[in-house]
Amino acid sequence: MAAARVLLLSGRPESVSFAQSVCGLLGVGPGLGPWPTYCGLKRGQLVLSDRPFQGASARLPLQRPPFCPFSALDHQPRAPGAELPTNRGVDLAVAVVLQSSDQTVLLTRRTRTLNVSPNLWVPPGGHVEPDEELLDGGLRELWEESGLQLPQGQFFWVPLGLWESAYPPRLSWGLPKYHHIILYLLVISQESQQQLQARIQPNPREVNALMWLGPDVAAAVAATEDGTETPRHLPQDLPPSVLAVELEENGGARPLVLPTSTLLRTTPATADSKERVSTGTKFALRLWLQHLGR
Repeated sequence: MAAARVLLLSGRPESVSFAQSVCGLLGVGPGLGPWPTYCGLKRGQLVLSDRPFQGASARLPLQRPPFCPFSALDHQPRAPGAELPTNRGVDLAVAVVLQSSDQTVLLTRRTRTLNVSPNLWVPPGGHVEPDEELLDGGLRELWEESGLQLPQGQFFWVPLGLWESAYPPRLSWGLPKYHHIILYLLVISQESQQQLQARIQPNPREVNALMWLGPDVAAAVAATEDGTETPRHLPQDLPPSVLAVELEENGGARPLVLPTSTLLRTTPATADSKERVSTGTKFALRLWLQHLGR
């Protein structure tokens, strides 16, 4: 078994197996959260606890979707033959919420050919390598997916929050094959959206479109809660579309007028790959807006 990436501290750090709900092991209460969690951010590892501990470097909100399959599996008998991996732990991923100096954030649309979360709008991100600092992993993923390298001294960063992620995202889609804790990092650049956009060179194997969201549209997207029956009230002055950039097969790029309604879709009960914003990204956008308001 590979070295544990996500550890829970209960006396001594212990790894979390693939089938275990991280939120459940931390003893989160009823409701949707988020739940404040103490974190030790180490090279290639994340140590979590529901109480302060020596070496904890942050206290971050932790959340999972209402339909988290690992939570559901904790509360229902497993069907015969429905086995989950026993030789894997929970993986660690990092995602960069990149904010320009004019207060917009970058989202990318994952290609349809990816095995995990195809056709979803997300911040740049991915796996943290063993012995890699978490910020370094986030900046590496930002560069690999968008071609952006941020000059030293022209940005600062703060950890935003933690998301327990599964794919497939619902049990009704099938048993989960992937289990991650995603650490969202807010990276605030001193450069404008225009300056950053001019340097972007998306990786077509992973990304087929990108856009910059301002606070108004981001607030509407963040308010469309997945797993809730009644949508929240949306502002009447919401623009009918947002402007994005889409990659062409010949390597070029073209403007894409994306209906705002596409970004307001929620995770369906049955498997499909319709374009939408991921549930974890909505959580990250809510945290970003809270940070802006401070």
